[in-house]
Amino acid sequence: MVQTPASPETETLLIELPKTIGLYVTQEQFAALAAANRDLRLERTARGELIVNPPTGWETGERNWSISGELYLWWRNSGELGKAFDSSTGFILPNGATRSPDASWVSQERWQAIITEQKGTFANICPDFVVELRSSSDRLGSLQAKMREYIDNGALLGWLIDPQQRRVEIYRPGLAVEVLENPAELLGEAVLPGFVLNLRRVWD
Repeated sequence: MVQTPASPETETLLIELPKTIGLYVTQEQFAALAAANRDLRLERTARGELIVNPPTGWETGERNWSISGELYLWWRNSGELGKAFDSSTGFILPNGATRSPDASWVSQERWQAIITEQKGTFANICPDFVVELRSSSDRLGSLQAKMREYIDNGALLGWLIDPQQRRVEIYRPGLAVEVLENPAELLGEAVLPGFVLNLRRVWD
């Protein structure tokens, strides 16, 4: 839905966009839109198509809070290595897309390698670790494509968590996707040593 600007002679109108019509914006236009619409989660594909993600429901919000909280605790207890981020953070990937994982982490080495000009509103980097949490309105295929995009652009470990099916897909570079049915926990492996996500807080 697009809201057209009102003038003294006109009233504000709402335009419904068919799904077959996409809105395409440049990176500069996207940054301006994001700044003017801070209550929305906006993303941009590598082709420049604008994606507007609606606010999450309370269940998804609570689950995502638990995941981000556990990542934060690991970060604090491990000596605050690298940078950890929540779902409101956008990253410009090497392919030009701007994506906002539900939780993410960037190693200290890679973060320090970014020059100051690349640490603007959206850092020019793909996180080492990403999490996407499926909500009831999310299409699984779209999330799976996003996970592959993260891996193709430099992520070392990705978790696609599906609470409805109690299923987790684990993405790693050069390997087939590993599917876990109703796992009790997830391990950060060599990417996040010592990180353990207890999924009881996500499933319940």
